[in-house]
Amino acid sequence: MKCHLNNISVHYEVYGTGKPIIMLHGYSLDSQVMKGCMEPIFKDHTNEYQRIYLDFPGMGRSEAKDWIKNSDQMLEIVLEFIDEVIPNQNFLIIGESYGGYISRGVLKKRTTMIDGMLLICPMIIPDKDRRDLPEHRVIYKNEKFLEKFKMDKDLEEFQTLAVVQDTYYFERFKNEILSGAYLANAQFIERLKNEGYGFSFEVDQLPEPYEKPVLFLLGKQDSFTGYRDAFGLMENYTRGSFVVLDRAGHGLQIEQSKLFNSLVEEWLIRVNEG
Repeated sequence: MKCHLNNISVHYEVYGTGKPIIMLHGYSLDSQVMKGCMEPIFKDHTNEYQRIYLDFPGMGRSEAKDWIKNSDQMLEIVLEFIDEVIPNQNFLIIGESYGGYISRGVLKKRTTMIDGMLLICPMIIPDKDRRDLPEHRVIYKNEKFLEKFKMDKDLEEFQTLAVVQDTYYFERFKNEILSGAYLANAQFIERLKNEGYGFSFEVDQLPEPYEKPVLFLLGKQDSFTGYRDAFGLMENYTRGSFVVLDRAGHGLQIEQSKLFNSLVEEWLIRVNEG
């Protein structure tokens, strides 16, 4: 579906009915990375939650516009989208990587309307040189898998990301991550990243701590956004769980899929109790 806003049309998909959940994907990807890990969880909650998957401008099937020069404008588009699609409704928000950064911007601007937030390997600091990152480390490598796919053109890129290197992750990597990356407007995302990746304001300076259920899911071996920088945000969330998983990098939702599913279900329980 297309949502026609004032200056741009953005692509989105809706599944199920019930409490709205805004799903925000990572940088240069598309909503498939969120659908791939979320829809298996929500198959048993299809009439409880309305899952709304948005493609950011210049990514997936949303158009790029030259006037979008920074993340402040990206945030305003997301806020305008929310006001258009679920006007005057409270909602949940789930963000992955860059989507976790934008999610915190939405929280800052729409605090009273958000009943819970879940962040997956969120970007905390836009400037990669300032992030406290572990070195890339492979925890598990299946040699038969590597031999089988050694001529695959996507293997090298996969190996720069994957902490667990096996067929299961590689197939999901191609279907949920690379599929979206191939759709991105390369010129647009490169310019935005170089010129306006970070907000012009301090997104994590809240007027008071947020009191609804929050879950940070962090990979101990995440060499892209890291995990240690998130600890500085603990006092922002009076009901925040910060979970660091071993055997997990920036693809935590795939590398630790069983724990991921259980922790998301636990977050939903806390949300429902509220």
